[in-house]
Amino acid sequence: MSGAADEAAEGSVGAAAHRVLAPNPGPMTLEGTNTWVLGLGGGAVVVDPGPDDGGHLRRVLDVADGLGGTRLVVLTHHHDDHRAGAPRLAALAGAPLRAADADLQGGAARGTPGLGDGDALDLPGARLAVVAAPGHTGDSVGLLLEVPGEGALLLTGDTVLGRGTSVVAHPDGDLAAYLGTLQRLAALVDERGVVALLPGHGPVVRRPGEVLAALAAHRRARLEEVRAAVRAGARTPAEVVARVYPDLDAALRPAATRSSAAALSLLAHEPVGGGAP
Repeated sequence: MSGAADEAAEGSVGAAAHRVLAPNPGPMTLEGTNTWVLGLGGGAVVVDPGPDDGGHLRRVLDVADGLGGTRLVVLTHHHDDHRAGAPRLAALAGAPLRAADADLQGGAARGTPGLGDGDALDLPGARLAVVAAPGHTGDSVGLLLEVPGEGALLLTGDTVLGRGTSVVAHPDGDLAAYLGTLQRLAALVDERGVVALLPGHGPVVRRPGEVLAALAAHRRARLEEVRAAVRAGARTPAEVVARVYPDLDAALRPAATRSSAAALSLLAHEPVGGGAP
């Protein structure tokens, strides 16, 4: 469900966004984690360093050094496939490590408040702002990158993938919050002229409004399927998965179970007789 997308594993998107693909492919990470190095010169912001892999971190630092060095390291959320290498990379670069969860921050940012919605990040020649995006996890954020003379880009972490759908990992993940985030991102795409989504995994999404609408419709359709499964007698996430995803690959079943738990939690808080939100 990625729409028209850039299938290249690495390379630049616009003048200021440079992708370095981590060597951690898998069913949940697709080709691997996309580490984004943002910069026009004068210093770079590294987003989601990925796994603690020395070769990958060296390649990331090399790209950042070509842009004047690493000014800042940022996490879109706390999952290890995005975060594990961040402390080492930040230490090697001598750069602050920022995240929405203040406990994950390091270097000069240690002990400071976590990233909040609308916070501006230091990136010479461009505007980079935090976008709160809860749902996949409670601490998920996006980053809006605006370069004069170019259409805006939106880094989405795991909120929107380049291919397929994100896990809403209950209990940290929240389906109602996720649906609200998709709606907010769609409005942001229209308001700020976003031309592409830069995901945490998978290819660049070139039709952001279309993809966000399709993701929201897909989630609501799945929620209706879960509601039907409950009416048919399913009570646990595993029972929902058996009814809604009967032919699912075993490797994806744990993720489907967590997402089904998130759907059941949403349904449990609906008013009696409630329908799809």
